Amino acid sequence: MTHPNTIESHELYVQAGETELAGNLAVPEHAKGVVAFAHGSGSSRFSARNRYVASVLNEAGLATLLFDLLTDAEEVIDQRTRALRFDIGLLSQRMVDAVDWLLKQPVLGDLPVGLFGASTGAAAALNTAAARPEKVKAVVSRGGRPDLAPEALPLVRCPTLLIVGGNDPAVIEMNKQAANRLIAPHELDIVPGATHLFEEPGKLEEVARLARDWFVNSFSENTS
Repeated sequence: MTHPNTIESHELYVQAGETELAGNLAVPEHAKGVVAFAHGSGSSRFSARNRYVASVLNEAGLATLLFDLLTDAEEVIDQRTRALRFDIGLLSQRMVDAVDWLLKQPVLGDLPVGLFGASTGAAAALNTAAARPEKVKAVVSRGGRPDLAPEALPLVRCPTLLIVGGNDPAVIEMNKQAANRLIAPHELDIVPGATHLFEEPGKLEEVARLARDWFVNSFSENTS
């Protein structure tokens, strides 16, 4: 029986331009890469689904950064207007800033970077991959809206995995159309019996397994 690596977890602030965004950075011993999470509309770094996926990645030796794409003050506005969660330009710029911030951290600067995006966060992840092609080495989208990043899709250069629930027909179609615009190596993985949030028994575990394998394989190819 193997014992998991020690994982150091830090509450911190990610510098995104002039804005500080609250986050959590978890770093296993001998980390093989780091994955930044772009949460979906109306969610935050406390997303139970993303935190679960992050824990599976940590067990596989990958560092993870979960952070809020909006400040507390912006969250208050968004709860009332629901506008900022769909401001893909704002969310994308903050993801780009987060990747730049990650690469300046002494412990992480030499590690390959991956992005995990859920819902609208997937568009921010894809825009970031297109903006930082030399830095982002893999992208995974969970129930994502890659259709909200149409100009970025043909510019993405890293391996990209699109995961969609089999009982989420509208999002399946959006992802199929987005996949057709991707030039980079990519796969569309449809999880049978899963709805948009993968709430059914065993379905989120399947997402986490798929994401883990995608990042580990992509990072190992990058370093080989």
